[in-house]
Order: sequence, then structure tokens, then C-alpha cells
Amino acid sequence: MTAQKPLFDLAPPARQVAQLLDGVSDDALSAPTPCEKYEVRHLLGHLLGLTAAFRDAAKKEFGPTTGTDPGTALPVLDDDWRTRLPSRLDELVDAWRSPDAWEGMTQAGGVDLPGEIAGQVALNEIVLHGWDLARATGQPYPGDEPSLRASYEFLASAVGDPGRDRIFGPVVDVPDDAPLLDRVVGLAGRNPSWSPER
Repeated sequence: MTAQKPLFDLAPPARQVAQLLDGVSDDALSAPTPCEKYEVRHLLGHLLGLTAAFRDAAKKEFGPTTGTDPGTALPVLDDDWRTRLPSRLDELVDAWRSPDAWEGMTQAGGVDLPGEIAGQVALNEIVLHGWDLARATGQPYPGDEPSLRASYEFLASAVGDPGRDRIFGPVVDVPDDAPLLDRVVGLAGRNPSWSPER
């Protein structure tokens, strides 16, 4: 049996997140984010954790990175995050470019799941948290069409799933003719008009 090709490339959203980092001042680390209970420092710490977790999930290298529920405690941000996070994003992208990453079962967040689903979750996490970071720090975040389309389809398929609300907030109604990014954000339980002042 031949391994399938990667369903999509995580490079475009990962690149956008990396580009946001230069716009995150030290003063912004205590700013609120669209993620309830998260300041910018927690969001960055979460990005560090999830990039390691899904990198290892792609490689089927199980351990603390893949076996820990990220919701058990607020993420801690390491002092060297400005160099570590871009490196982790590159490692994540490279790991999911392997066809083997999409095959068989894997683990992330302490949950066993098919590799194909884990890859979709990884993409969705990068897309959404990129938007979160951009909004929290007052930066533009255009998204890229293929990644936004994949996130929309992934989130839409989870509407009505009893376990959905454990991960996402209630769906925020967004007009059908709204930009795709706004519709993705709404499906993930975020208000597309969120800002730190609101």
C-alpha cells in the first residue's frame, strides 16, 4: 500500500505566524487575546507546545509532548521564544510534508486519533491562533485561501458534535457572504470583530 500525499501544506499559515512575531513587543505579552484566560504570553506558550506536539505526532514519536492535555494548566513562555517558535514552526511544516505523517494512528493532546485528522487539527490550530495573535497585537492577518478553506471544512464538520464545546466556544453567527476568514473564526467560537479594547 502506497502512502497518500499530504492533504495540504502547513507552510503558508506557519509562515504568517512567524511573520507576526516581530510585531510582538515585550509590553504586549500581558495583553488580552481572543482566547479566554490567555494573555499573549500564554498564547505564544501554547503555540510553542502545540508545534512540538503536532511535530511529534506527525513522526509518531510519542511522549510528554503528545501525551499531555494542553488544558491542564496555563502555558509557560520560555525566554527564548523569539528564536524557538520560528524553528518549531519550520519543524512542524517539515514533519507534515512526509506522506507517512498522514497514515495510521497517532497521538496529540493525550488523545489517540488518525494521522489524517491530526494533520487537519494542526493546520486549524495554526490558522486560528495566528488570527488570535494578530488581533491581540494589532497586526493584519489575511490568511491564505487553501488553509482557510480546509479550516472551514474541518470546523463545519464538527458543528453538532457533543465534544466540540470542550475545545471551541459556541459558534458565533457570521453572515454567509462574510469573508472566509470571518466565517472560520465564527465557527471556532470567536467574534470576528474582537479587539483588545472590547
